[in-house]
Amino acid sequence: MKLKTVFFDMGGTIQNFWTNRELKVKSIPQFRDTFLRANINLDLSDEALTDLVSNGISSYHKWNRESLIELKPSEVWKKFVLKEYHFSDEALASIAENLTYLYETTFYYREMRPEMPEVLAAIKSMGLTMGIISNCQSQRQVPDNLTQYGIIDYFNPIVLTSEFGFRKPDPSIFYHAARLAKVPTGSCAYVGDKINRDILGSYRAGFKLNVKINHIFDDGDPDEGATPDAEIDNMLQLIPILEEAIEKDKIFAKIEMTRKIKAVFFDAGDILYYRPQKQLNFKNFLKGKTYNPDPEMEHKAKVVRELAFQGKVDRHEYYRRLVELYGFTNEEIIQEGINALDLDDNTVAIYDGVPETIKALKDRGYLMGIITDTALAYTIKLKWFEQAGFGHVWDIIVSSKEIGVRKPDPSLYEEALIQAGLSPEESVFVGHKATELEGARKVGFKTVAFNYEKTAFADKYINKFSELLPLLSGEFGQVKE
Repeated sequence: MKLKTVFFDMGGTIQNFWTNRELKVKSIPQFRDTFLRANINLDLSDEALTDLVSNGISSYHKWNRESLIELKPSEVWKKFVLKEYHFSDEALASIAENLTYLYETTFYYREMRPEMPEVLAAIKSMGLTMGIISNCQSQRQVPDNLTQYGIIDYFNPIVLTSEFGFRKPDPSIFYHAARLAKVPTGSCAYVGDKINRDILGSYRAGFKLNVKINHIFDDGDPDEGATPDAEIDNMLQLIPILEEAIEKDKIFAKIEMTRKIKAVFFDAGDILYYRPQKQLNFKNFLKGKTYNPDPEMEHKAKVVRELAFQGKVDRHEYYRRLVELYGFTNEEIIQEGINALDLDDNTVAIYDGVPETIKALKDRGYLMGIITDTALAYTIKLKWFEQAGFGHVWDIIVSSKEIGVRKPDPSLYEEALIQAGLSPEESVFVGHKATELEGARKVGFKTVAFNYEKTAFADKYINKFSELLPLLSGEFGQVKE
């Protein structure tokens, strides 16, 4: 797949940074002044306040590196830095972003790698676009630094964990950035300084190329988990790597031009995986309990399910509402029901032939995508696929939870095509529901039905997943009567 976009990490990649105790203590008066503006008076020496901020943020970093969740600044300062104090949420909310910005800009000395302007100009001259994917707590630090360096206009999109809510190496932020850039991840390169965040995350999201640039700052975490395609010390060394990738693309482009079908998109549930014991844990949870279900439970459950699949209600709130529809009010029992529903959703099996077929399609150069209706974060599904050996092959993931509508709404299929840069006639959709296959067909996709409903109408039908490979290699046959 042709290289189109180069994404960069910020700290340690575009810019060098370092810190020490003296730098931190020197900046503390600015923190004190910010606290006082919200009528928060911390009766601490500069040394003690430095320790309070440093230890609190370090504790938060340990937590978010394990959870991969980026909290809002007000939550960080309340739950980690000032957890022993009791200040109003309103007071903290009014200064939290400023405190976080101060932490990221005064506790660390930051400067642009001097070769960056030359490198960015060279990449632009190659016809490649550029973007940023950065782990950060502040929404201002990265844009402000890029503006100060005079290079911000090179980058679109600029994707920050402080806005997105999940951190590298969670692959979702890489997929999100590629979607904003309107390119498949298989057309992206990523340049970062950390293997355990940058290289691992871009690999898990199916990036075409990942490059590690060395940086002296050590955060103490074991830096492992993946192998970069290249390792450099100076950003100028990136140029020949990209030039080589572009030359290789010219060879493969000739092969791709001869192929009628260039992309294969899949529904996920009941196509790639299934739940062998549907609702077993929730049924066991209900056994022996006395409950009084809502008279309109079926209708209300459908409504909240739609909200969850459109991303308007988060998954655990969705589970809670389902449990409460049975009339439960005891918090311990409600939590037990939530856990049962969560376990049911996470108990899956992969269909026979899926790993081998998916990997073979990827090896043959097809663009691989998923178009899914889901209340789950799709990274949960990617973990299932990773365990089965085909998690890193996906170029595009379009989720109802992220887009805000469900199949057969045409916008889901159209979003996939825009990102792929393909026409519907060059794309196949593999599904099982009559409605989703009809939606794909109306947009113009070729359609293949697997594990299909009796009323499903498609261009082609398969009974074994492995039949997909020879089907795509040949011509589509007669439509089933």
